[in-house]
Amino acid sequence: MVLDGRDFRARDGRPAAEVIIADFLRRKVPARTHETGARAPKKPGPPPSEALGRVRDTHGVGTAGAAPQAEDLSFDAYAPDGTPVEPHPALHLKTLLLAGYAAGHRFRTSWGTVTPRELVEDLKRDFRPVLASSPEGAWALDALALSLKPGATFRDGAGTIVRFDAVMETALTTLEAAHAELSAGMKAGRPEVPKRRQGIYAHPCGGLHFFQAVAGWARHPSVRKKWRKRLDAQVDVLLYRLDSEARQYETALASAPAYRLPILVQMLKFHGHLLETLGRYRDDTGWRPTEAQRQTVERARMYLEGTVRRLNEAGAFNDVESLAARERQLALDLVGDTCHAARGEALWSDAREAR
Repeated sequence: MVLDGRDFRARDGRPAAEVIIADFLRRKVPARTHETGARAPKKPGPPPSEALGRVRDTHGVGTAGAAPQAEDLSFDAYAPDGTPVEPHPALHLKTLLLAGYAAGHRFRTSWGTVTPRELVEDLKRDFRPVLASSPEGAWALDALALSLKPGATFRDGAGTIVRFDAVMETALTTLEAAHAELSAGMKAGRPEVPKRRQGIYAHPCGGLHFFQAVAGWARHPSVRKKWRKRLDAQVDVLLYRLDSEARQYETALASAPAYRLPILVQMLKFHGHLLETLGRYRDDTGWRPTEAQRQTVERARMYLEGTVRRLNEAGAFNDVESLAARERQLALDLVGDTCHAARGEALWSDAREAR
């Protein structure tokens, strides 16, 4: 769905989105106490004093006035064969929203129907402040940012008011902190900053999904105006990463030939996600890269083309099922990152043809 959106279908011919919902979404109805019939709490939340981006309701509602708990919706963590179904929180909801499904679109489930709007409301109830600064928060932040507008507030499962502007401000600050070492290297003119799982490198997919979630909030003109200089600085860091990391991958290939395939798949992941991230940022915000920035994008496309050629020469695409039997996660990464890479290339190929 990353590549084909709503047109992508499963092997049985069903739209992939319908498979995701019908086969893997589960519902848990809150229990009621015997004495009062009241629903038992869904999940305990942190004290309001610890809540980031939250405030107590000044009109006397607060936690004590929280509405009765609604049903709990969640996706299976794994398929029966052990394949990861939702490796990151809210990944499927974000995917459905990016694919263009309307908030009121009805998907069939084993108990009836469900809509993206209901899934968003469930995500709001499950919201925890740590998501704004967690590497695993990218997909939840993105889903909420795709659903809300500046000034939006909502009540989480503990009944506490969440101000989403404050949440996204924290997320931007988190991105800046995660990029700090790279930013310093860029300003000092260093050819590369070593990857040691520090900062942004502690995030899944090199933090590029976190970047997408944060920068996507700037699709709103008021946010774009407020954040412009800060986002410009983060885009510069992202572009700097291209050659910084490319050098390290080439060094790794030369020094560790036994790990050639995993390194090439990692290169595929980075180059594809980078092009996808920059393309989405352009489409979300109207970003117009300078000539120097456009040259960097074209260089990323060249690196991606070279990586795919090397993977093909290594026979990586010839028999993915055999690869999965030997190294399951590597095969999953190859398939998933190929889709991200194809999407990233398509975003910039289309842009070049349109010029």
